[in-house]
Amino acid sequence: QVQLVESGGGLVQPGGSLTLSCAASGVIFSINAMGWYRQAPGKQRELVAAITSGLTTNYADSVKGRFTISRDNAKKMVYLQMNSLKPEDTAVYYCNADIKFSLSFPSRTYWGQGTQVTVSS
Repeated sequence: QVQLVESGGGLVQPGGSLTLSCAASGVIFSINAMGWYRQAPGKQRELVAAITSGLTTNYADSVKGRFTISRDNAKKMVYLQMNSLKPEDTAVYYCNADIKFSLSFPSRTYWGQGTQVTVSS
């Protein structure tokens, strides 16, 4: 059983910073792409940032220059450093990963339970 567990959310003032972490655990053969999505009230879930196993990154236009995604393959973790936070960044942030639990089976996508980020004065 594979699990993704996020941590690091909370309340921060506009202009502040937060770092989100996500740990993958369970029977894991390999992890391909990992990423962060977010969902604000009344809106669809959207991609924030993604990173491949080869460390190629991709960002939503709204967070470019402010957010940085990184990963530690040995620890099976992905991080999201968020700087210059804005009220519009308020959302539940979800970790996502494409994981193979066995060489013999195809990979599948797993999701964390989500962590709330609130940007408000």
